[in-house]
Amino acid sequence: MILGLDPATVLAFLGAGVVLNLTPGADVMFATASGVSGGPRVGAAAAFGVALGALWHTVLAAAGLSALLAAFPLAYDAVRYAGAAYLLFLAWKSWRASAVAQGDGVQKLGRAVWRGFLTNALNPKVALFILALLPQFTTPEAGPLWVQILVLGAIFAGTGFFITAGYGVTAGLVGAKLVRHARLLNRVGAVVYAALALRLVLAGGQR
Repeated sequence: MILGLDPATVLAFLGAGVVLNLTPGADVMFATASGVSGGPRVGAAAAFGVALGALWHTVLAAAGLSALLAAFPLAYDAVRYAGAAYLLFLAWKSWRASAVAQGDGVQKLGRAVWRGFLTNALNPKVALFILALLPQFTTPEAGPLWVQILVLGAIFAGTGFFITAGYGVTAGLVGAKLVRHARLLNRVGAVVYAALALRLVLAGGQR
């Protein structure tokens, strides 16, 4: 067990996180564009910055959710239903998307890290997504909520780094050909978003 978390829960979260990170979005777009502009190392640096942004959102979520649920025990239901609605919105949006939009990349390592961090940290959609995703894989028996969220967030950021770096490095090697399969990845992501929304709604009866 990982700090009290059930291995099956961690594996389910890891699988969901991998599929979701594979789905093209603003972070992937930036890493891909940076790889095309500055080469494989710059693409990987952009992914590292994105991962730091995900950790930033995780820390905020751990502190905010713990305080909210301690003050208002019924607030979990509000977070749960709002998160499910947001995930369904992402499913609809991802299903309709046809490709990864081309973005402006950078050519220097330090700037790639900084821009990658800002791309993620200043995106309110990422904050909402983390609030929707992480709590549904926590359990009261596993210990303090904030610890579980930090652990799961670190796992999500870690897998996200390797996947996003894969896009960035590959883009640095093969260029814009990477986006050819974007539509299929978007459709897969839409199905996963919808499944997570259903799980989030049904999880209410287990608490």
